[in-house]
Amino acid sequence: MPSPLASIEAEALQLSPEDRAALADHLLASLATEREVEDAWAVEIERRVIEVEAGRMSVSPIEEAIARAKQSLQ
Repeated sequence: MPSPLASIEAEALQLSPEDRAALADHLLASLATEREVEDAWAVEIERRVIEVEAGRMSVSPIEEAIARAKQSLQ
């Protein structure tokens, strides 16, 4: 008889790639406290601001970013 974890894993692998990614995101988020998540995002936001201000990273309008993301999922 398979373990509950093996059964859940087998079912999860039947999901679409997008649904598996969302499930993985939810599971990983459940491991951290809300404060840890907020702190990690604060560090990441600061890193990105520094990169943009230094000219090492470019920014795109949100409409372009969403269009590229949707296209990559097709």
